[in-house]
Amino acid sequence: MKLLSLNLGRATAVPYTDQPDGVTGIDKQPTDGPVRVSAPGPKGIAGSGLAGDTVCHLRHHGGDDQAVYAVAREDLDDWERELGRPLGNGSFGENLTTLGIDVSGARIGERWRIGSDVVLEVSSGRIPCLVFQAHLGEKRWVKRFTQKGAPGAYLRVIEPGEIRAGDAIEVVHRPGHEVTVALQFRAVTTERALLPRLLPAGEALHPEALAQARKYVAEHTG
Repeated sequence: MKLLSLNLGRATAVPYTDQPDGVTGIDKQPTDGPVRVSAPGPKGIAGSGLAGDTVCHLRHHGGDDQAVYAVAREDLDDWERELGRPLGNGSFGENLTTLGIDVSGARIGERWRIGSDVVLEVSSGRIPCLVFQAHLGEKRWVKRFTQKGAPGAYLRVIEPGEIRAGDAIEVVHRPGHEVTVALQFRAVTTERALLPRLLPAGEALHPEALAQARKYVAEHTG
């Protein structure tokens, strides 16, 4: 298991964002690094956990619980076959393109050591948006991506440090529950009846997903 590519984005003007300044950082490009990784701060104020990576839409992206976004190269390869077009590392706006690890099958709260110093913790799956759709240039992309159910994972920074492409990835902690990124994603998108099944992940869940699960349980039990 390794970090195949480390990808950073810069604010770029595009015609398809609703940002007031008309820019997005979704176009991530591979870098040789090394890159400093640290907890950025609260969502809505802070951006990416990677130095040199720009997050423009702070309302929905960035912050401690979405500090880093990872996608498996295997999932990009699968989409390449389905779409009939090449997808380079970083194509999904991911910071980390991994090889040999089932990113969407990772458990919420699972921890990965990357290189010698950095430890990241899985918090949630990525919810697709219209900027993502326009960036890919694929019609009905939000629906197709959601139906596929392999969203990649957002991670929070537990131990900061430097990483670079080629670093080994080691799973150093795997929780005892069965709440995977894929399950969490389905529960908050297409199958809300699954929300109670997220609760065993507890505080390791992204706070918004945890709030959704608790609200659903409160409204449907009594």
